[in-house]
Amino acid sequence: MQIGYALSSEELRPAVMVTNARCAEEVGFDFIAVSDHYHPWIDRQGESPFVWSVVGAIAAVTERVTVGTAVTCPTMRIHPAIIAQAAATAADMLPDRFFLGVGTGEFLNEHILGDRWPEPRVRLEMLEEAVQVIRLLWQGGMRSHDGEHYFVEKARIYTLPEHLPPIYVSAFGPKAIGVAARVGDGYIGTSPDADLLARYARAGGTGPRLGGVKVCWGDDERRAAEVAHALWPTLGVPGQLGQELRTPAHFEQAASKVTVEEIAASIACGPDPERHLSAIREYADAGYDRVYIHQIGPDQEGFFRFYEREVLPKL
Repeated sequence: MQIGYALSSEELRPAVMVTNARCAEEVGFDFIAVSDHYHPWIDRQGESPFVWSVVGAIAAVTERVTVGTAVTCPTMRIHPAIIAQAAATAADMLPDRFFLGVGTGEFLNEHILGDRWPEPRVRLEMLEEAVQVIRLLWQGGMRSHDGEHYFVEKARIYTLPEHLPPIYVSAFGPKAIGVAARVGDGYIGTSPDADLLARYARAGGTGPRLGGVKVCWGDDERRAAEVAHALWPTLGVPGQLGQELRTPAHFEQAASKVTVEEIAASIACGPDPERHLSAIREYADAGYDRVYIHQIGPDQEGFFRFYEREVLPKL
């Protein structure tokens, strides 16, 4: 299993993200997954830099780790033709160590240009067509596309990498799993659900299975749980709300009844390495072969020391 490090653009300023990426490589993480948001989930998280600038800077300071987005929405806020160019440039700067993670996104980020937020079925159609547009432009040469949702007229991406990057698709429901299996080179999930991975395989899905795990390391378990609750109470927001709410203020309202105890029960908090290892094993047992760890809170340096000494050697 490969173990990655998650860069939370919702919490970290861009220069800190670049520094942390280099540290992650030095302590032994295999890859880095960078979130792509226009807004944080709640105001207390406080940040939201432009992912493609951060990826370019990471390319300049790392040598070994694979880097990718987890995940980019290529459907509304940014046209898939522009994502195709951005990802091609990233892959050229990170030869054979870049992946493009894509998903249908959230209203939180995609409403900013005033576009209608379509129903899930349409969002999946848009994602599938967006991936088609990206792959078309990655073929090189002058290309045009006249589709249901996107139009491209005589566009050419001149800077293409020697080897095109894989596209991994985030999916949760049965229809989304079908799209991921059809158009993706791998799967991205956020829960240790073996049934989802089995459904992905039955639908013909292949490639790596990446799972995102949130933790909050700290010397004191209770304090770590409080930090996680302060910054990510949205972990307790159920169902489809995560895709349908418009602003960070709405997420704060939806999470207002979530308790510290609920967050502590849902993720590994504190200094016990076995809790962190157990969370990772859940994903391995479900069928994931790559897991990326998101350390909640400002103490990234302590997290790196802890994982270097107590967790990574045991994996």
